[in-house]
Amino acid sequence: MNYVITGGAGNISKPLALQLLKAGHGVTIISRSESNVKELTDAGAKAAIGSVEDVAFLTTAFAGADAVYTMVPPNHNPVNWKNDIARVGENYAKAIIANQVKYVVNLSSIGAHLPDGVGPVSGLYRVEQTLNALSDVNVKHLRPAYFYQNLLANVGLIKGMQIMGSNFSAEDGKFVIVDPTDIAAVAAEELIGLSFSGTSFRYIASDEVSTAQIASAIGTALGKPALPWVAFTDEQALGGMLQAGLPAEVANNYVEMGGAVRNGSMMEDYWKHRPSSLGIIKLADFAKQFAQVFNA
Repeated sequence: MNYVITGGAGNISKPLALQLLKAGHGVTIISRSESNVKELTDAGAKAAIGSVEDVAFLTTAFAGADAVYTMVPPNHNPVNWKNDIARVGENYAKAIIANQVKYVVNLSSIGAHLPDGVGPVSGLYRVEQTLNALSDVNVKHLRPAYFYQNLLANVGLIKGMQIMGSNFSAEDGKFVIVDPTDIAAVAAEELIGLSFSGTSFRYIASDEVSTAQIASAIGTALGKPALPWVAFTDEQALGGMLQAGLPAEVANNYVEMGGAVRNGSMMEDYWKHRPSSLGIIKLADFAKQFAQVFNA
């Protein structure tokens, strides 16, 4: 099988590509830079260098693909973040149509069942809708939970104020979190099996915890077992992000997303379609990784 993987050598795309190569499949990696994917090309992948904003490039890159893995790359200075994300989905759809690709595994997010009110995930809702509208294309949307790696934004907060926090908190077992390697394993399973038809989605999670447990686990790994999780107001969270240098468009969207976590809407559909099994990377495992970054 021939696969096209977007996302370069990212935390999901890289292990996904390596799993596909190990299974003997042809893999083309879309990246902005050839040097970023050297490890993958050394392993046998082909590199397609260009931008997902360029429909002509994507159309050429998708040629001959039996299936594609689509994801919207990070945008650190968006103009209208939701619209910018949606536009990338439209570009993918045009390239899929032009090449009559029959299978798509799309990286979406928990919360993408909602058309608005979930920050950047509202853009991923629009991507899902665009891909769902394609004719004769089988689409599987992966909806992973909150990434462990998002917690690394707390490094400065811990060093400066001896706390962790955001504009939300969650009770025991109600905060769903995931590691990219667990997402990559599911993506590989879906791409190799290609057993899905029509349009469908699949939630992915590694652990189900509370925000207090997050602070306790990370604090213990740092030798700070009493480290608390503090729930900020939206205004406090926004001010902190702006002070840290985040663009206003990004900060406002993150505050909106945090509000959706706080009021339960972000994760409400997850509980209706909870996966039968969780991934292998647990909170205690990530706490060790967090400590390595913190102490580096």
